[in-house]
Amino acid sequence: MKRLLPNFPHGTGMDEHFGHMRSLLQILDFELYEHIHRTEYVYDDIFLIWETIAAARRTVSRRFALFIALAMMKSYRDIILDNRMDFTDIIKFFNEMAERHDAQEILRMARELVLELQKLIDNK
Repeated sequence: MKRLLPNFPHGTGMDEHFGHMRSLLQILDFELYEHIHRTEYVYDDIFLIWETIAAARRTVSRRFALFIALAMMKSYRDIILDNRMDFTDIIKFFNEMAERHDAQEILRMARELVLELQKLIDNK
């Protein structure tokens, strides 16, 4: 991971690589460049979630990623139950929903789930 650190949001490596790729696409395949440019905001959500997971490991829970996954399950709870999805259906559903999740809402729900569990632990 230390070797890859320059590639993450606070390093310049990944930004530099994306910048070069963006320039090449703009010159060599403008249609693809425009498509990616329109959908690029998704990466901000991905970086936000990974940064939150990294920070939460030290401040909230080493297993905060599990709470994010649980929040995602709970946010689609009614769809899963109404459609009687089994494990395979759920995996397929989440694959189809990739990049359509509300990252801010998922993180908010994950924090609430951590607090809910902490209250249960404290009350015992």
